[in-house]
This record gives sequence, C-alpha cells and structure tokens, in this order.
Amino acid sequence: MARPKKSDSPDLSAARDLTAGLIDRFTCPVGKAQVFLRDTKAPGLRVRATAASAKNPGGLKAYVFEAKLNRQTIRRTIGDVRAWTIDAARTEANRLRVTLDAGTDPREVERQQQADKAAKAEAGKAQALTVGDLWPQYMEEGKPKRRAAWKPRYRADILLMSSPGGVKKVRGKGATRVGPLYPLMAMPLNQINEDTLKAWHDREAKQGADYAARALMMFRGFLRWAASKPEYRKLVNRAAGSAPAILDSLPSTKANKRTDCLEAAQLEGWFAGVEMLGNRTIATYLKALVLTGARREEMAGLRWDDVDFRWNRLTLADKVNATRIIPLSPYLAQMLVTLPRVANLDGIVNPYVFAAKSASGHIVEPRSNLAKVNKHAGVVKLTIHGLRRSFSLLGEAAGAPAGAIAQFMGHSPDSIAEGYRPRSIDALRPYLALIEAHILKEAGIVFDTKAVPAALRMVAG
Repeated sequence: MARPKKSDSPDLSAARDLTAGLIDRFTCPVGKAQVFLRDTKAPGLRVRATAASAKNPGGLKAYVFEAKLNRQTIRRTIGDVRAWTIDAARTEANRLRVTLDAGTDPREVERQQQADKAAKAEAGKAQALTVGDLWPQYMEEGKPKRRAAWKPRYRADILLMSSPGGVKKVRGKGATRVGPLYPLMAMPLNQINEDTLKAWHDREAKQGADYAARALMMFRGFLRWAASKPEYRKLVNRAAGSAPAILDSLPSTKANKRTDCLEAAQLEGWFAGVEMLGNRTIATYLKALVLTGARREEMAGLRWDDVDFRWNRLTLADKVNATRIIPLSPYLAQMLVTLPRVANLDGIVNPYVFAAKSASGHIVEPRSNLAKVNKHAGVVKLTIHGLRRSFSLLGEAAGAPAGAIAQFMGHSPDSIAEGYRPRSIDALRPYLALIEAHILKEAGIVFDTKAVPAALRMVAG
C-alpha cells in the first residue's frame, strides 16, 4: 500500500497524534456538515472541522472535548485552533476528563459559573442602587396605607420635598431651595440606616424642625414601600426611620398642635374683612370653608357639576373615601348661584366653582387673602385649617350633634360613644342649616332663607 502524502487530508478512522501540520491539512469533506479528528495523547480531545460557507469559505476548525457520562454524549467546545495551542487544548481536555470522571457534567459546572458571575454582577449593581434610582418608581407606584392613591396636594408636597431647587419662584423673588429629601437621593439604598438617617435629619432640622420631621415621615413611607418589593427587600432597612435615636429628636406633636379657630365674637369682624377683599370668588371660598368644615383642597376642587341646585347638595372629594355628599345650606347656595362662571376667550367655561388663573384652574393658595382678612378683623394666627376647626366648634355651640358635625367634615366619629349611624342627606340638612344660621347670627348677617336665588351670569376670564 502506498504511503499517504503529507498534503493529503488525514485519515479520520483512527486517533492521531495531533500536530500543527496535521490540523492544517484537516478539512471537512464535501457533503459533510462536520467531521472530527481524534487525539491519541489526550483522551476525549478532538479537532472539529465544519463545512465551508459563504461567511467562512474555508470552514472553521476548533478543539472540542467529547466523552460519555451516564451513557450520554458530552461535548464541549474548547476553542478555535488559531487561538489555542495543541498543548493548551490537551491540558483543558484532561481537566474536563477529571471533572467527568468525578461524575460532574462540565456543562453544568459552566452554567453554574455563569449564573454565579451574573448573580455577582447583579449584586454589585444592587449594592450601587441609590434612593434616586428608585424614587421615580416610588412616585409612580407608592401610595398611603389603606388608600388607593395619594391626594394631589400630598403628592405635590413630596415632589417639593425631593426637588433639587434652583427654580425661579412663582411667588416672590429668588429661586426655590433644595428640598430636605433631595440629599438622600444620591445615597445607596443599602446605606440608609439609623446613623445615616439621623445625621441627615439633624442637618435638615437646623433649617426647620417641623419641616424636617414632615420630610422624615414621607421618607418612612418610601422605606415601607421599598421593603414591600421582593427585589429591594434585602437592601432596605425599614426600621431605620423609626429608630429611637431619631424619634427622640423629633419636635413634640402636642407642643405644636394647632388650636387656632374663630371665636364667636370675632365672626362679625372676620366676615366684614372677607367682604372687603374685592374678589367674590376668593371671598365665597373662605366663607364656604367656615360654613361647611370642608378641607381646603376639597372646596378648592369643587366643580360646577358637583353642585346640585335642584336638590341642594354638594359632592366633595373626600380624604378618606372617594367622595362625600353634604347638604347645600341656604346662604351658601345663594352665594354660589350668584357666583359668576368664568369662561375663556373661546367661550369654554372653567369647570371649577372657585376658578383661578393657575395650572390647576382653581384656587390653590388662599393664605395671602386670609392674612388680609385676619389683619382687618384683628384675628391673630388663624390658618386655613383653623376655619375648618371653627366650623366644628361653632357647630357644637349651635347645638348640632357631634355625629352630624363629623359627617359634614368627613371624619369617622366614635360609634361607641355616640351610637353613630350615617345620616341621610335629608336628616343632615336641618343640622347644617342650624349651624349656618348660628354663624350668620354671630357675624351680624341678616339673610332671608326663603329668598329666591338670583340668576347665573357668565363673565370672560
């Protein structure tokens, strides 16, 4: 038999001592997808040659390891013959052989290594996760306890608390200041603990103790939300905001609890001050707060669709429930029905009762006008919420039941002490009329409850 030429393709039927020249001559025959050339020195080591293609005209050659485990063929690619030397390929093949002889599938080992590497990378990424990275998600998904969503005013407060500042003020001169929560945005989530949070709170408290305390309460909501997410739970210390070292430094809520309200003797001067504002919309708004006990946002967001002049009812957006319905008392009905409805130049009517040239379309900040009224009346430190408190106390003085007053205001009364049951609108109506009459009497306002309300009129905005 003639000896094969060195230029001939090697015989694939038997194992060979792999050499660079042998591998170089090794090609995939026409009609085959791939073929293997076995090595004699490293059991399991093969050189695989694949068929030529448009992308690889000469085909591809690579070292592979092939053996059996539990009667199943195990094949792993070691690497391209152009990148690996024969000796390096034999060393790797022997390592895989040892792994296989130990009953371990090299593929599983590699998969586990890749999984560990990915987990390590993910852990490193998680360690670097900052509060600011999660804050947009929190603003999208977060909500108060036992409620569907934040109220617009509270959401606006959170955004203000976490803002970087530097924006030109809408009212007054200068730019807005950095929100107290903003310094926390750059902190890694896993570094928020009792010490870091106390250090932050102590710094912010120097600018305003009450403001810093409110910011802390908001941030505790964020920690609670993050702890509820499985993917963030291991990174967050939910109890950090409730640590004794922090709580002990908070201002006393009892000391700061407001008790401001209108006394009966102050009503005449205060109502007279309201009439001097020269703006019927804001004047009616302020009086409506005293006459209904509604929260500032509830009354500010009142729409014309929420006012039922036929059945004398008001539908208010409620802090606890979605809405609550209260009677429309006679004097308030007279003020509302004569309040002009504001329309723009295109004739589109502003849907809000207390319309204003603001982004929301309604009254947003009534405090400056209240300050003018208070100054005229000689009333010291009466807040917007103080008007709501005034309704409660004046209602009690008028002789209305506590349960009815609570229902007007959207409070949950003590059912055990009062034997409370929600009253129907018709059952509530006499009590609200009683409270209104008492307030008007103390304010020196004469009003005919039988008077027919004047017609509505339209004005251009």
